[in-house]
Amino acid sequence: MDTVRDLDQEACYRAVLTRDARFDGRFFGCVKTTGIYCRPVCPARTPKRENMFFVPTAAAAEEAGFRACLRCRPETAPDMGAWRGTSNTVSRALALIEAGALDEGDVDALAGRLGVGERHLRRLFRQHLGAAPVSVAQTRRVLLAKALIHQTDLSMAQVALASGFGSVRRFNETFQALYDRPPSALRRRGDRVHDGGVRLALSYRPPYDWDAMLAALAARGDRVDGRKWSRALTPSIDGADGSVTVEPAEPGRVAVCVEIADLKALPGVLARVRRVFDLSADPDAIARDLSADSVLKPLLAGCPGLRLPGDWIDDSPEPPNDRLDDAALAARAAAWRPWRAYGALHLAVAGITGADLMEKSDAQRAA
Repeated sequence: MDTVRDLDQEACYRAVLTRDARFDGRFFGCVKTTGIYCRPVCPARTPKRENMFFVPTAAAAEEAGFRACLRCRPETAPDMGAWRGTSNTVSRALALIEAGALDEGDVDALAGRLGVGERHLRRLFRQHLGAAPVSVAQTRRVLLAKALIHQTDLSMAQVALASGFGSVRRFNETFQALYDRPPSALRRRGDRVHDGGVRLALSYRPPYDWDAMLAALAARGDRVDGRKWSRALTPSIDGADGSVTVEPAEPGRVAVCVEIADLKALPGVLARVRRVFDLSADPDAIARDLSADSVLKPLLAGCPGLRLPGDWIDDSPEPPNDRLDDAALAARAAAWRPWRAYGALHLAVAGITGADLMEKSDAQRAA
């Protein structure tokens, strides 16, 4: 599903009928009769086919005038990583938006940072995500705010600040327009005294090899204590002093705790956590594409949960999933795009170098 036009409406409906978890986060269903959009795994009764249509992103649903379902809670769906191979510009733009680039800046400034024109950026977003950049940013703010309302004890003013809204008034007006109720009405329990740490559960697509990830992070010098990763936050990099810890929770969830002096810096910290732990990876898409290589196929089957350890600071214009450091692999890895980095990672874990593959290929040709 590389573009909006590639979304097979009938296939989407079949996935909804069976509540197929493999499609969670890959698309959202808009229900015409209720004005609500849902995840494919929503436990509510499935509407009739003629009353539904499907869009690739939550932003596209909200831009079309639909509001998020309060039962399946779209903000808890795994990030959809399949788009990462469709456009490097979209990939970079989404990373910047997730870090808060449009909370204070505008689309023109965002396009300038990407080295493209504003019109071209808007066209790319329409093509690949079905929504404008500002709509994507607005949906990110709303879904992060909903997660904070449901999972934390932050006050509504703190939620507004932490999710990227410019003011409490704008925060309240947005929720009133989307849900016909104030944001405080979405909290299912009374407020308790806030203990200073923001605790959130972020989603990912299983499988996930936590032992391999934590070992790789420790080997490069990150602080890892048992199964808990931690990092100090600084104003120069993160926008505020503080700390962040990450540890695996139940399957499909990672527990994050952020202690931070300025809640406005929270979106950027969460974006970096997602990058370091590669939470947006799509294991199904990666395995499907890379298994066409006869060498990689058994390696993927043996280690299906490998993820790329990301950098906390990453200004490279090339997306992490398609980076390739071993020049000897360049020719063979051309067929691995956009997952070259994953192919190289599986080879490295298996102790196979590009030179080994070249030597093997030369021997086969000589025979």
